[in-house]
Amino acid sequence: MSEQLDPDDAAVEESERDIYMRFMKCHKCYDIIPTSSKLVVFDTTLQVKKAFFALVANGVRAAPLWESKKQSFVGMLTITDFINILTRYYKSPMVQIYELEEHKIETWRELYLQETFKPLVHISPDASIFEAVYSLIKNKIHRLPVIDPVSGNALYILTHKRILKFLQLFVCEMPMPAFMKQTLEELGVGTYTNIAYIHPDTPLITALSVFTHRRVSALPVVDHHGKVVDIYSKFDVINLAAEKTYNNLDVTVTQALRHRSQYFEGVMKCNKLKTLETIMDRIVKAEVHRLVVVDDESHIVGIVSLSDILQALVLTPTGDGKKEEEEETKGEGGGEDEEVKEEGGAEDEPEEAEEGGGEEEEAGEEGEEGEKGEAV
Repeated sequence: MSEQLDPDDAAVEESERDIYMRFMKCHKCYDIIPTSSKLVVFDTTLQVKKAFFALVANGVRAAPLWESKKQSFVGMLTITDFINILTRYYKSPMVQIYELEEHKIETWRELYLQETFKPLVHISPDASIFEAVYSLIKNKIHRLPVIDPVSGNALYILTHKRILKFLQLFVCEMPMPAFMKQTLEELGVGTYTNIAYIHPDTPLITALSVFTHRRVSALPVVDHHGKVVDIYSKFDVINLAAEKTYNNLDVTVTQALRHRSQYFEGVMKCNKLKTLETIMDRIVKAEVHRLVVVDDESHIVGIVSLSDILQALVLTPTGDGKKEEEEETKGEGGGEDEEVKEEGGAEDEPEEAEEGGGEEEEAGEEGEEGEKGEAV
């Protein structure tokens, strides 16, 4: 005889199921902004090359763009722009990239966005954190500028990482939903088909092209036995600007990653039989943006990212989280496809070396059918 769930128990379970959603609806974006943080803003008349050097010099990974003619913010400059310029105009180590050396930001935007222009996706400090999570995931962006609707000033850039870390501070004070004790496999959290990855001897220009064509922000480096040995992320690409080595993209990924060998602690991995509670705790404590899911022999199985986790915690329990059905609504400059380290300068969150270079997001394309993956 099957046991029937007590109506009161069912109500409690349902209440606990959406507890993180209700928590985020009760807090404003303003609550998540640190008391002190660094925000770099670029005018669109600034030269592209100087802008990227300024990102490096200030320890930030993205900057809102201000257009004086409109007297408003019109977009974001990110590492994705740097990659797009390199992949579009790179010829060989013998040919200087004129477009990077001479173009202004406004010129690049006119060329690159002429067919894909979309308004800047942003949010008010008085909006709920739930609205921020929904906007990030719906628009498939990974940074969301918080702009004061009265003054028009940019206050902060919200990321998945910042939001998840904020939630983690209060998790111990809330009842834990039953799904937190379920495994990644049971919940289907993460990307497990058509994973984009590269090999140690893959040319750097090829890896950069994968970033743009597959719209991913991290590429596991897999040896010829199928084992994960490293990871190359968009965050690592900014090193090309830091060391001014972007004129030679024919080097291998292994050569390009030598710059970070002194602090790299290895690829952060996990097993898909781990519970969501364990995964959330690990990804927050490790200060990374993704975990590479592997089997017992370190063969790549999938990727679980911050956005996957936030979706599982906040949107999926409410029925809003079917990522495979999300429309392609990439917000211009609202963060593109990469996840980023938190902007430097925040007193409560210093800039640290990320796993694999750190930058943000699943290496498998969302909603795409396919086998395990493709190597480049």
